[in-house]
Amino acid sequence: MEDKSGGDGVLEGEVSSVAVALRYDGASVPVVVAKGQGEVARRIIELAEEHGVPLKDDPALVGLLSQVSLGDEIPESLFMAVAEILAFAYALHADEQ
Repeated sequence: MEDKSGGDGVLEGEVSSVAVALRYDGASVPVVVAKGQGEVARRIIELAEEHGVPLKDDPALVGLLSQVSLGDEIPESLFMAVAEILAFAYALHADEQ
């Protein structure tokens, strides 16, 4: 599995056959920290669940984000879509507290 540790959110698509994990520190652009297909995607999702990382099923966005290289910032064209995902993740976290 390709992983660069951690993540603020994991996106999954098409029955968990693809997953992308993002990290956002609040100071810079979100970064792709893990991505994979098949068993790798299932492991990314499993690790996210184990660590309380929010999951969002969005096949279209996963398809676009899976084209971003590991360790790279997301492209500006995806800022709004990813901002919605981050807002979703923060809302889930706030509800838990």
